[in-house]
Amino acid sequence: MGAYRTINPATGETLAEFPVVDDAEVDAIVARSFAAYRALRAMPLEQRTGILRRTAELHRERIDEFARILTLEVGKPITQARGEVELVASIYEYYADHAATFLADEQLAIVGGGEALVRTEAIGPLLGIMPWNYPYYQVARFAAPNLALGNTIMLKHARNCPQSALAIERVLHDAGLPTDAYINAFIDSSQVPRIIADDRVRGVSLTGSEAAGSAVGEVAGRHMKRAVLELGGSDPFIVLDDADIDVAVAAGVRGRVANAGQACTASKRFIVVDSVYEEFTSKFIAAMTAITPGDPESGDTFLGPLSSAAAGEELDEFVQDALAKGATVHVAPGARRSGAFYPPTVLTEVTPGMRAYSEELFGPAAVVYRVPSPQAAVELANESPFGLASSIFTTDQDAARRIAGELEVGMVWINSTSRSAPDLPFGGVKRSGVGRELAKYGIDEFANKKLIRTPA
Repeated sequence: MGAYRTINPATGETLAEFPVVDDAEVDAIVARSFAAYRALRAMPLEQRTGILRRTAELHRERIDEFARILTLEVGKPITQARGEVELVASIYEYYADHAATFLADEQLAIVGGGEALVRTEAIGPLLGIMPWNYPYYQVARFAAPNLALGNTIMLKHARNCPQSALAIERVLHDAGLPTDAYINAFIDSSQVPRIIADDRVRGVSLTGSEAAGSAVGEVAGRHMKRAVLELGGSDPFIVLDDADIDVAVAAGVRGRVANAGQACTASKRFIVVDSVYEEFTSKFIAAMTAITPGDPESGDTFLGPLSSAAAGEELDEFVQDALAKGATVHVAPGARRSGAFYPPTVLTEVTPGMRAYSEELFGPAAVVYRVPSPQAAVELANESPFGLASSIFTTDQDAARRIAGELEVGMVWINSTSRSAPDLPFGGVKRSGVGRELAKYGIDEFANKKLIRTPA
């Protein structure tokens, strides 16, 4: 079993290393989490929400420290890193503000006399398995509602962001959360089934790849455990003939390049109707190829490195496969891949049989398609095995809402790329996963909806 390591993707330098725990420690972690669950569930809601509010305050107080860790571990440009920390603070604050409303007893309108109500209660210890692309945000989506509810958490983070993982654990404990109510666990993937199978563990939440989601979902199903699976996406970005092209281009570049394009909800497939294809594509290619990757520690950098040199190699395999099979690759003259740095790239003439047609490109490479009509755009968008987020650019709001109703996705944005906010539910359909996070929906996934009936 390998170690958890901080490797600066901008330099390739190994900065820190942490060993994986053994099976005996895994069993001890589960026991500690289960013991803490009894205490956390009994803690008054006002005290739990007070801890979340203090967690939000500490994130804002430590924003520079937290952002710096992200930049060193995953190469996130420092300005975007600060934005992630602020978003995380808003999530903890949101559940501090709204948990009492979300968890209030629901009176049912029933036939017959007496009273019936539904009470929302915690179910027990949960395992979280989180990725590296948004190390704080992905955890907050899962942790904030469940800690408000009274579930305890064991958190397996990605191997390349251990210091981010430790910072999360530290800030929650500093905010007053009992030590074992949130446990950072440097476990190996081979130990995950052991935890899920334990009768004391009541559910698992994973944000990650389709392969990881399938493996975890299979184990959860076999042991009858609840599971939320937030997986990949190949999000369509539809441009209709009446769209403001300059607005669409600017949004498309942000949607594809922010966080180095390493987001499940990044705009990836640009589907443009024929009448505006040439204008959009020429402007989009020009804007994409004008971006130069830079030092992620500089406040002026928009595009830093990918998370690792291996991530750059993997993205390049998609590009080279498309090029070899007849696609056209647009990149700035002289631009080339260097370690974890990858130049913004646009692919056109992509066809079925190329990996870029049906698989997720995780990095600053976009695919642009020409379609004859809005209906053809919907059909191409829905051809993907994924169904996470999407964007529609048009000045016709009726057309946008009609197309939104036809898209097989979990989220639709009109004249905007996908963005996250605490009060907006997050999740997809098809191979993009199961379940929802954030808003009221996020607090219900791992809750017991208990009926309490008092007959007349």
